[in-house]
Amino acid sequence: MRVNLINIFDKNIHEVDLHIAERRIAQITMRGPENAALPYALPGFTDAHVHIESSMLTPAQFAKLAVVHGTVATVSDPHEIANVLGIDGVRFMVEDGKRVPFKFCFGAPSCVPATVFETAGAIVDAEQVGQLLASDDIGYLAEVMNFPGVLNEDPDMMAKIAWAKHYSKVIDGHAPGLRGEAAKLYASHGISTDHECFTYEEAREKIDYGVKILIREGSAARNFDALIPLIAEFPDRIMFCSDDKHPDNLVEGHINLLVKRALALGYGLWNILRAACINPVEHYSLNAGLLRKNGPADFIIIDNPSSFNILETWIDGEMVASNGKSLIPDLRSDHPNQFDCAAKTGADFQYPAKNSEVKIRVIEVLEGQLITNELILPGKVEDGNIVADVANDILKIVVVNRYTESKPAVAFIRNFGLRTGAIASSVAHDSHNIICVGCDDESIARAVNLVIREKGGVSAVGGNEEHLLALPIAGLMTDIDGYKAAERYTAIDRFTKEKLGSTLQSPFMSLSFMALLVIPALKLSDKGLFDGTNFKFTSLSL
Repeated sequence: MRVNLINIFDKNIHEVDLHIAERRIAQITMRGPENAALPYALPGFTDAHVHIESSMLTPAQFAKLAVVHGTVATVSDPHEIANVLGIDGVRFMVEDGKRVPFKFCFGAPSCVPATVFETAGAIVDAEQVGQLLASDDIGYLAEVMNFPGVLNEDPDMMAKIAWAKHYSKVIDGHAPGLRGEAAKLYASHGISTDHECFTYEEAREKIDYGVKILIREGSAARNFDALIPLIAEFPDRIMFCSDDKHPDNLVEGHINLLVKRALALGYGLWNILRAACINPVEHYSLNAGLLRKNGPADFIIIDNPSSFNILETWIDGEMVASNGKSLIPDLRSDHPNQFDCAAKTGADFQYPAKNSEVKIRVIEVLEGQLITNELILPGKVEDGNIVADVANDILKIVVVNRYTESKPAVAFIRNFGLRTGAIASSVAHDSHNIICVGCDDESIARAVNLVIREKGGVSAVGGNEEHLLALPIAGLMTDIDGYKAAERYTAIDRFTKEKLGSTLQSPFMSLSFMALLVIPALKLSDKGLFDGTNFKFTSLSL
């Protein structure tokens, strides 16, 4: 195969012959200087931190879509399915990923459940984390979200970190907003990365403490603009990741879009490619090729370094994508799940008012961020209940325990922008109970019941219309063809925006994070309204 080899290590481009044999790069024969008439070869892209489950696709289906964009590997934290099914869920992800030509590196979830303030489907304790890390299938200790546990040396958290050190495996971080001596202490326990920085200053400080920074651009959380200047200063300390990416966005692009975007901003090619191709492989010791002799034949072919269009993707010497078409087969998977709750009625979501005039705490959603604000606003009271105030964009949000029968938790939220109807999802980080935002109790019940009927899914209702993408695998994923899943999700997303009125760029992704208690300031679990700043429950009405 004659190509121009983009040598990221030596920072040069030459015409070469690539010889592939037995899934590896057998020989690289130098032919001469760069030849613009030929295509260009370089190592494939790696997503340095992603939850495959958030694509709503199985690993096999995720790979089918990702290779089209030049992605050959992911560093994948399976804590979403672990919160539902425990270590059996982790093993499902590993085995499903082995069925396709793709380099998945799965981690051992460190925080299942994420907190004690919500109901999850499983607990993964330190002993089980040790069992996982002992396996060659598990490459690292996944994001340590419980940074208070690290700072206070919680015994269970310390035991999990100790297992990672015992097996010489990377420890991933997650500490949004942590600064100063607290951040330094957190990093000192061996935490090596953070994908949660949302300001340049925070990331710059953590680099000084030895932490590598992952620039995240997902479907909901986007920190590229704030953090990309770091790539010019610290190219060996930066990686790209998506964290959470819905199927419609995955069809559009992956790490390749961040490469193009950084190039368009004028950042150096070599620094960008180091972050996209080299740093994750070296940091996590991935079994992904870097276009070196005797290494795995994992690489991509592009038209040229200016437009950077992906022509082909190769993994282990096999072409897996060509000219925008995936060559990975369309595979079905098993359907493990845990889902046990009955249908609801509108009355289940009523919230009595103490009097006719009340002040309430309202979650304020922020576009492109996982953090929220806490607002104190007047509550609208009708027939003795606090209800959604659609005119002022104060909607009702509920969380329904999907693991056992219990009373739904109710609160209020702003910035979803719905004018009618409701949307619901069983993808609700991290415990994955059913979460729903709506304009009235009956619509909320309709949307929630669609999800319950299928034992998992995302739904939207309004007027006489009902839309659903069923997610029968742990209530998180589907194994239908990834492109078909993306089409169905796109239709629901469009309905939510055009017919229901949502003003958010990714309303379902934003919805899925409204139960994520480890991210301040105000969130809702199945047990009630939660103050994420002070890490305790709080009251809805004042």
